[in-house]
Amino acid sequence: MAKRVRVRAPELIGKGGWINTGGKQLSLAELRGRIVIADFWTFCCVNCLHVLDELRELEERHRDTVVIVGVHSPKFVHEAEHQAVVDAVERYGVEHPVLDDPELATWKQYAVRAWPTLVVIDPEGYVVAQHAGEGHAHAIARLVEELEAEHEAKGTLRRGDGPYVAPEPEPTALRFPGKALLLPSGNFLVSDTTRHQLVELAEDAETVVRRIGSGTRGFADGTGETAAFNEPQGLALLDDGSVVVADTVNHALRRLDLVTGAVSTLAGTGRQWWQGSPTAGPAREIDLSSPWDVAVFGGKVWIAMAGVHQLWTYDPATGTVAVAAGTTNEGLVDGPAAEAWLAQPSGLAATADRLWLADSETSALRWVDPDGHVHTAVGTGLFDFGHRDGAAGQALLQHPLGVTALPDGSVAVSDTYNHALRRYDPATGQVTTLATDLREPSDAVLAGDEIVVVESARHRLTRLRLPEEAVRVESVAHRTQRAATEVAPGRLRLDVVFQTPSGQKLDTRYGPSTRLLVSSTPPELLLKGEGADTDLSRELDLNPAITEGVLHVTATAASCDDEANDYPACHVHQQDWGVPVRITEGGASRLPLVLAGMDQDT
Repeated sequence: MAKRVRVRAPELIGKGGWINTGGKQLSLAELRGRIVIADFWTFCCVNCLHVLDELRELEERHRDTVVIVGVHSPKFVHEAEHQAVVDAVERYGVEHPVLDDPELATWKQYAVRAWPTLVVIDPEGYVVAQHAGEGHAHAIARLVEELEAEHEAKGTLRRGDGPYVAPEPEPTALRFPGKALLLPSGNFLVSDTTRHQLVELAEDAETVVRRIGSGTRGFADGTGETAAFNEPQGLALLDDGSVVVADTVNHALRRLDLVTGAVSTLAGTGRQWWQGSPTAGPAREIDLSSPWDVAVFGGKVWIAMAGVHQLWTYDPATGTVAVAAGTTNEGLVDGPAAEAWLAQPSGLAATADRLWLADSETSALRWVDPDGHVHTAVGTGLFDFGHRDGAAGQALLQHPLGVTALPDGSVAVSDTYNHALRRYDPATGQVTTLATDLREPSDAVLAGDEIVVVESARHRLTRLRLPEEAVRVESVAHRTQRAATEVAPGRLRLDVVFQTPSGQKLDTRYGPSTRLLVSSTPPELLLKGEGADTDLSRELDLNPAITEGVLHVTATAASCDDEANDYPACHVHQQDWGVPVRITEGGASRLPLVLAGMDQDT
């Protein structure tokens, strides 16, 4: 067994305290003898949600030796609210202790630079590996097995029950509902996301008419009682009277027959899309990635593919899917569909000539025209957000998840983390506030003269009259509180650290197995070093005239089993970093970003 670099693990501290421990405060000393996996996440981040799902099997298989600890490290102001973190832990079925770290104290101690990041701590309290991004579960599982054997032999492994204490279930009719649809009958269909069901409510938006789905996390077609969903979200009515469902964690589109309640699968394989997978073809043969919402526009079902920062389409006539907009790079760049950058699109609404889009991670309202060009109405980028009305160019939202077309040509935005319903009027270019004191609104639908809002964190639909005048609120602007990295002007060495997992080697059968893409905001920040190449290290030249900005770095590495066989298991490791930097004399001349392994130079 190769000798590992070991670094003493800093203590886990967070002002918000612990969740899922029955009120007990935990320390690393109490976890000594167990393998600890610290999962640095934030609940707005779809990649973090992917990792939660990746870890479920490992968590169950090694429950007596491994303790997974979520370290919640907020990006948005709302995510620093303790109750919001408690809600998110239940919403996403997190079954391990979570440390609420609103001030990023532990994030800084572990020198984390990206959501998600996984840190493995051995039974003696040493950090032995760090992994950024998705796709590392197989490598961590192998490392866990090695650590179990090593520390069993040394007598330093302690088996037993973990510190997780499940919360008491709440008897609400809905639990963190995601999206809603007004049915031709006047009833409402709601995705009851946390309970893995669809629920039909009567016209009063309260009385339960029927539940569709077993209520158990799974992926199965069948009757309304036996079919299974996995955190379903978006809903749209098809021309044949059926409903298409964005079955988010199953990475699939499902079809609901409203008459019989039967559920079938329209698109997706149940597997998550990875770089290099097909992006078009027969819908049941193509992998998808966290479809969050759906809308019918131009005769096709458009899909907000949150997991890869793109829009896709499903064509009911041909039964095919294809990418429609976005490059998979995360950010805010307008232009032709094939060149535009999106950031976790999560809400869609179609009108005759526009497809409106809630682009959550850029806190933006955007739209696609019939020619396929992407435009931004409200929003400036990944790190600026707040609650500010007025001219759209300076207005601010905070992680919106839903958008609703209004009769007068304007749109209502479910401004989720501002707990508000906002309105954008294309005719005047103004943003106003329609309602406040909503709790994490994630969608809204029109019902006559009223708008019915999905108050996700209040577990209900709330009926509002569309006001003639907007509500006035005090303006507030925020930037992500993550501290900028101070770097020196001029030459900066960018090193993406990637060490192949034990028993793996780089997959070079079809050419280079690594890829590095670099860009910046503003573009003038980089005088040299932008673009794509296969080397994971690169010399950048930073413009001394620019005092601060963001480096956008995407790294991909493919590895395969090194056993001599014809069908090795292969894995893709990928992470996107948005690194805020401040140009200062005396700043760092090297920027290490850990994709997998340990940085030997720290």
